[in-house]
Amino acid sequence: MNFDKWQKEIIEHKGNIAIRTGRQCGKSEVISEKSKIMALNYSNTNTLVIAASQRQSSLLFEKIRGKIDYIHNQMIDKEIKKYIKKNDKEPSKKKKREIQWTKGLYSEMPTLTRIKLLNGSVIYCLPTGKTGAFIRGFTIDFLIADEAAFIPDQVWLAIMPMIAVSQKLKGFGWIILLSTPFGKGGFFYDSCYNSDYKQIHFTSEQCPRISKKFLRKEKIRLSKQEYAQEYLAEFIDEFSQLFSTSLIKDRMTFLNWDRAKHYERKKNYYMGVDFARFGGDENAFVITEMTNKTKKIKVVKIITTERKSITDSVGRIFSLNEKYKFKKIFVDDGGVGGGATDLLQEKLKKRVVPLNNATKSISKYARPGKILKEDLYSNALVLMEKKQIDMINSLELMRSLKSVTFEYTKDRNLRIYGNYTHIAEALVRSLWCVKEKGLNLFLA
Repeated sequence: MNFDKWQKEIIEHKGNIAIRTGRQCGKSEVISEKSKIMALNYSNTNTLVIAASQRQSSLLFEKIRGKIDYIHNQMIDKEIKKYIKKNDKEPSKKKKREIQWTKGLYSEMPTLTRIKLLNGSVIYCLPTGKTGAFIRGFTIDFLIADEAAFIPDQVWLAIMPMIAVSQKLKGFGWIILLSTPFGKGGFFYDSCYNSDYKQIHFTSEQCPRISKKFLRKEKIRLSKQEYAQEYLAEFIDEFSQLFSTSLIKDRMTFLNWDRAKHYERKKNYYMGVDFARFGGDENAFVITEMTNKTKKIKVVKIITTERKSITDSVGRIFSLNEKYKFKKIFVDDGGVGGGATDLLQEKLKKRVVPLNNATKSISKYARPGKILKEDLYSNALVLMEKKQIDMINSLELMRSLKSVTFEYTKDRNLRIYGNYTHIAEALVRSLWCVKEKGLNLFLA
């Protein structure tokens, strides 16, 4: 493969690297190449490939294995041809297996999470989870973190001791971070301004494999901030975020919630639903719990599904209602949600409350006739600022809340928008439960 100049710099560099690029520039391609080279050139080393989710770490791991497979198969084919030339016949199955495990690269059959090579090197692939608990205990020489900006801060506390021995005894302990930015702050952001790391910054506009026509369309589709983050790989100031990163992190106060252990019948449960538009995001379901005495709200469950039929989404809501016995279910009945709302109200009656963005505001503070969306988001913001809400630590929820931006239009109206707001839309609806008994916790 003909690598770009910046990719060649990554391959040749020996040490820590922080790679900040726009979307689809080729960072995974070059890192899979570098991972292969490190494992083959440095015997008896351990490489750990991580990402926030198993799916993300597996994507990079598959590319690494593909590159090693290619060389392995070439070596095996060469040995088989040698055997045929020498013995004038095809090797038996037993002989082929012997060639495969003695003349190739692998010491055992690769799995979905581990590659072991004949030279003693091992490559592991694991998701970090929320705390890094599943990756503790490894001693590693090379750490590769894909989409590093999305890995929770507490994970790095578990990771850093794992490379300390290799740094001292072998001179390795290299950390390679690659990501599209995700707001200012955090380990990846700090590393991109740390002199211990070689800095690579490459934009989608600089990439010869991405068409200018496509980027022009994306500039029109996205806000300036979204385009700058996704394609220019810039760390965007938070002045336009409706929910600041520090506020989101402050209210994410717990890691897990298990219905079998924590569900209590004496508490009230609510759900907010955002139905996916055609060609849009996933369906989002957010479940909240409210304690009758304290009126404290906990966001306990985030569920997303790919856009499916209305009947499938309605069936899921019926199923969740059987488990949680919701006091109220707040749904977006605009667009495709209209049909779903009718089906839900047929069976669940007044338990289903439609809240769409074309409804007249019910807040005494808002101007008559303005859309309800402002009330929904203002209510959520105030609940968070007043610490009336605790949220489960969810990367998807954080990403969605951080994507909510605002601006004032020329006629001085507030516009709230974003490119990944489906979970936030479901959240702000679920938090409207404070209105269920007229609780005065919002819109101060």
